[in-house]
Amino acid sequence: MFIKQNAWFYVLKIALLSLLGFNSLNCIAQANLSQPKQIVVGGDFNYPPYEFINEDGELTGYNVELSQEIAAVMGLNIKIKLMPWAEIRAEFDRGNVDILQGMAATPERTDLYNFSPHTFVNHSIFARDNSPKITHYSELENYRVIVQSNGSAFDMLNHSGLNITLIPVETHADALRLLASGRYDFAVVSNLPGLYLSKKLGLSNITAISSLERNRLYGYATKTADEALLSQFTQGLAILKNTGRQQEIYDKWFGPLNVSPWSKAGVIAGICVVVLLLISTVVIIWNKALRKKVESRTKELQAQQLQLLHADKMASLGVLFSGVAHEINNPCSILTLNFPFIKEAFEDATDILDEHQARQGDFLVAGVSYQRFKHMLPEILDDMHIASNKVKGIVEDLKSFAVKGEASHEKTEQLDLNLLTNRSIRLVTNQIKNSTNHLEVNLANSLPAFKGSGSRIEQVIVNLILNACQALEDKSQKIIITSYFHTKHNQVVLSIEDQGVGIDQQHLIKLTDPFYTTKRQSGGTGLGLSVSAGIVADHQGQLTFKSTLGKGTKVKLSLPLLQHEREL
Repeated sequence: MFIKQNAWFYVLKIALLSLLGFNSLNCIAQANLSQPKQIVVGGDFNYPPYEFINEDGELTGYNVELSQEIAAVMGLNIKIKLMPWAEIRAEFDRGNVDILQGMAATPERTDLYNFSPHTFVNHSIFARDNSPKITHYSELENYRVIVQSNGSAFDMLNHSGLNITLIPVETHADALRLLASGRYDFAVVSNLPGLYLSKKLGLSNITAISSLERNRLYGYATKTADEALLSQFTQGLAILKNTGRQQEIYDKWFGPLNVSPWSKAGVIAGICVVVLLLISTVVIIWNKALRKKVESRTKELQAQQLQLLHADKMASLGVLFSGVAHEINNPCSILTLNFPFIKEAFEDATDILDEHQARQGDFLVAGVSYQRFKHMLPEILDDMHIASNKVKGIVEDLKSFAVKGEASHEKTEQLDLNLLTNRSIRLVTNQIKNSTNHLEVNLANSLPAFKGSGSRIEQVIVNLILNACQALEDKSQKIIITSYFHTKHNQVVLSIEDQGVGIDQQHLIKLTDPFYTTKRQSGGTGLGLSVSAGIVADHQGQLTFKSTLGKGTKVKLSLPLLQHEREL
């Protein structure tokens, strides 16, 4: 009797344990299902200050903090993996790493990967104090040059056609140590990591003597087929930029690397200080204005914090940006006006500096030889001038969207719709070639002129053509562009028709709504057609859409012949 009862006791015990184990496994499975898919983010284990593993074995650096902040605002589950660059590249190409957080966008790589840049990098030639004197990378021929294997500098020098003996190493630190020890002739490494490591390792007998190339875009990279993942990181990066958080991270890691601009050439140093002060002023004003607006808006939308962690957050920030457009335009105008003055001042000072060089020999300005600096500064000022004008143009477009319906002060002119159409087609030739093998252009002869802003109407046409390209599923489908004069309504009309995927009827009425897009996963913002509709309305014109799912879409841009000139 006792043995039988004991047996039943063990049977019940085993059944209860089995039931508890099953429930535990079920709970674990449900918990795993509720968590978002883990994204593996790859990087270089020894590329400070961008990304590296410190003495305590912690993953740190600018790229690491940026990825962690993006994951927080976008609600992503990420795992950061840092390995030697050659190994992490191989893991990425095999598909074991989803996205790289730091890769230079070289021409060779843009065919293989999609990029979302967050900063710039450039490579410098490092030399010992007793190294041969050179001023350009083309003078590296017949020398032994240390470079990181599988890096962008290795690719560039390897394909340069120069007779250079490349010494590949695993890390930038290895390259600098070898150079400092007296082995080989030069080392080519990224400029900021080179400065960071030479200072940290106490390598006082080496210095950067010349730039290898101009700045390259540097940032996140995915395979070309993984646009949705890149779009998430792009949106998160935009949020960090607008709130000023990216600037805080950048200042934390790159602020200590700023070197004093003062040198023997006092005039050049003064110019550099002025340029830096102007840029700093723009950054400070921008950050303060955006921070103030974001804080104010955040208090009003506290109940929607969870939703703002997703794509709708971009919409709110976009609306806020229009409110501070004038605060951005003012410093941009100051830059635009002063860059020519600074360039002219430098040109006036060149004769004095050339005379000093002739007497005393070449000298360094901000770590670069004067001979090189004399050619670099005008190019830099021109680039900054162009960039400030581009910022101003972008702000004006956003401002025109924000205040659409009000009159613009842009000068009107007599315009030829056919001429604007041909110019727009030339601007997007590459996108058209990549989308279709069949472009039909049927433009009417001798269209009457209309009055308006040529650049703004051209912007509308470009946007409509790009939308048609994006709607196509393969290159056998057509795009048909037609212009004609509508006698009854006294209008010139441009029709753009595609044989693409088409649009559902319920979505047609929303196409020109701000921030409405069916392409958000691939990076769409929903601003293009909304801004275009505002421009057309300013010209008393009209945009109309007809579409059938699976057959394509036809858009008509109708513009009236104005009898009297009016400011648009």
